Amino acid sequence: MQGVGFRPFVHGVATRLGLGGWVRNVGAAVVIEVEGPRERLDELRVALDRETPALAVVQTIETVDIEPVGRSGFEIVASERGGREPVRVTPDAATCPECLAEIADPDGRRFGYAFTNCTNCGPRFTIVENVPYDRARTTMSSFEMCPACRAEYSDPSDRRFHAQPICCPACGPTLSLVDRAGRSLGSDPVGGAAALLLADKIVAMKGLGGYHLAARARSDEAVGALRTRKRRDDKPFAVMVPDLDGASALCAVDGVAKALLRDAARPIVVMPRRVDSGLASAVAPHTGELGVMLPYTPLHTLIMAATGEPIVLTSANVSDEPIAFRDDEALDRLSGIADAFLVHDRPIRTRTDDSVVRVVAGEPMMLRRSRGYVPTAIRLPVEARRPILACGAELKNTITVAHGDRAVVSHHIGDLKNIETHDSYLDAVEHFERLFRMTPRLVAHDLHPDYLSTAFAQRLRGVDLVPVQHHHAHIAACMVDNEHHEPVIGVAFDGLGYGSDHTLWGGEFLVADLVDFERVASFEPRPLLGGDAAMREPWRMAAAYLIAAGEAEATDVDLIRRQPRWADIVALSRSALAGPTTSSAGRLFDAVAALLGVRDTVNYEGQAAVELEQMVDSHERGAYAASFDGYETFSIRGGELFAAALADLRAGIGVRRIAARFHAGVAGTVIAACVRIREGGGPSTVALSGGVFMNRVLTTSVVTGLDVHGFRVLRHRRVPPNDGGVSLGQAAIAAARDQAGAVTSPTL
Repeated sequence: MQGVGFRPFVHGVATRLGLGGWVRNVGAAVVIEVEGPRERLDELRVALDRETPALAVVQTIETVDIEPVGRSGFEIVASERGGREPVRVTPDAATCPECLAEIADPDGRRFGYAFTNCTNCGPRFTIVENVPYDRARTTMSSFEMCPACRAEYSDPSDRRFHAQPICCPACGPTLSLVDRAGRSLGSDPVGGAAALLLADKIVAMKGLGGYHLAARARSDEAVGALRTRKRRDDKPFAVMVPDLDGASALCAVDGVAKALLRDAARPIVVMPRRVDSGLASAVAPHTGELGVMLPYTPLHTLIMAATGEPIVLTSANVSDEPIAFRDDEALDRLSGIADAFLVHDRPIRTRTDDSVVRVVAGEPMMLRRSRGYVPTAIRLPVEARRPILACGAELKNTITVAHGDRAVVSHHIGDLKNIETHDSYLDAVEHFERLFRMTPRLVAHDLHPDYLSTAFAQRLRGVDLVPVQHHHAHIAACMVDNEHHEPVIGVAFDGLGYGSDHTLWGGEFLVADLVDFERVASFEPRPLLGGDAAMREPWRMAAAYLIAAGEAEATDVDLIRRQPRWADIVALSRSALAGPTTSSAGRLFDAVAALLGVRDTVNYEGQAAVELEQMVDSHERGAYAASFDGYETFSIRGGELFAAALADLRAGIGVRRIAARFHAGVAGTVIAACVRIREGGGPSTVALSGGVFMNRVLTTSVVTGLDVHGFRVLRHRRVPPNDGGVSLGQAAIAAARDQAGAVTSPTL
């Protein structure tokens, strides 16, 4: 409730209705004592449900009748510490319409001011140092309010009442445009930055959670230079446009996407791209989709107005480094990329990337949950009796802290193998424990012995450790996302995860609840020829499937002809050093992508599967099939899907039709497997999780088919199906096991 204007809202409604009493914060709750005619009290109760401030979230309302004391006026009284749960911190929110109007008003004192905000919008999580949430515990602490701002801050009838980041040109942060050496480039930072962008230069811009790199999206020269300097060969860039009309000029924007674009979280929304968008070809190569976002700070609004055209806005880093967020590191790390820097003097406390959402089968699917959504709490289906820290996965890492029925999933942290990202991980753990006043007693972690998050958990003392299998965590996260705790058929498809049998899983069918699971089916395993190299070079996975099918000497297969190392990989496959085997569905997608010539090597995780999805012919109705080996527990012959694709390739069938038949074949396999599991006594609810289910074509087909067969289907909406959701699943499993008395790890 804090920092969202809830008490002023209550004060305004009660005063309008002529009610007497008071309102105050008590911990994370708001207590209202109010008296007056019953019908007026009922009107207030309705307003608490329907008219709350934009950033307020009302979980429950409890009412108690008491004797009137004769109060004639209504007031806001001092807050009390305590309450039943910790104070909740509000996510950063996009500029509200009232503040946008002020920025555009030439007669107003905030005209053109890049840091305008109020209780309905502006920075929150990214500037919070500690709680209780007040200015002294934010990065605004060094900016003393001027008399005009102080008057607004102190007036209960003003929308800036207790808006902690309140400021204006007289007392708040200021912008500067500087060169690579930090020297000023003039007195008009916004105009100067816009002029540079229009001249095809690259500008590093300081945002809410870090720096972005900006370039003119219609310029082949500017976007090409950005790719070269950033060392980002193929991964698509996001584009910012001024409004919905700008988004519609670039993409097919449906109703769900429109609502997401306009949401206060302002995520990047991935949508089908128009062929006549006019953007540089290097903005989003090898894909028919585009990630688009609207301005979410006053600075973005001013830049968009000054440039008048779309701009690429991508995280300011080199390759896989974390986003730069401190001024000194930005100038140091980005001097080889940016031609100029648009900076300001308000520090960023927490490095936070933009969130990314995609519409799948008519509903939002979170691909990266970060700025704008974090740290909104998610309700656990099973309460955590003791405070929990869940350490997450190795890639796309997040952490989760939980106690009672609330779990807070962190912002996207990233790949822990990067040293700077690992430092951010340690900072996030410390910050979340302090921010949410939580000292963990249970620590959940992945089974993988080599994950840095596992090593971190095992170094902790005075806690009970809860090891959680990776794919069980995926399914649990999906269950929590849907507030479900009964058993499900969990379909977990991803790149790979460490199995409870010490092999690498990734194409799994589990019968699971929040305490335990049974692995009832999986794809037949294939070797990762060369280990980790097989994840960077999908042709190695295609080789594994070709060799298993007896096609190692097939001279008519183009993949074999174009690989100069083919003989070496065949020899490796027959040696003791071939590599570990995996049941991964993600690696099967890689293998088919390489077989069809879509992608032999990748520049980012999942690239081969992403580009294979883009090849699908939407008019094709054929489908491959895979048989099962066994019944109550069974193996799925994924090699038959690969072999069918090979046969069609030899028959001269087009790559787009083969891609469509393969996707339909995988979807049909999922549906048939779930039917078999249900016939064997399994549940009639299916949970879909894992990074493979970010695939729009596959997920839509699976959801449609399962619905036809009478299944209830759970899929991700609030947390990603990829490893960004794993920590939430770990936390839920730890809570459920603790309630069931199944936490057996000794206290260290």
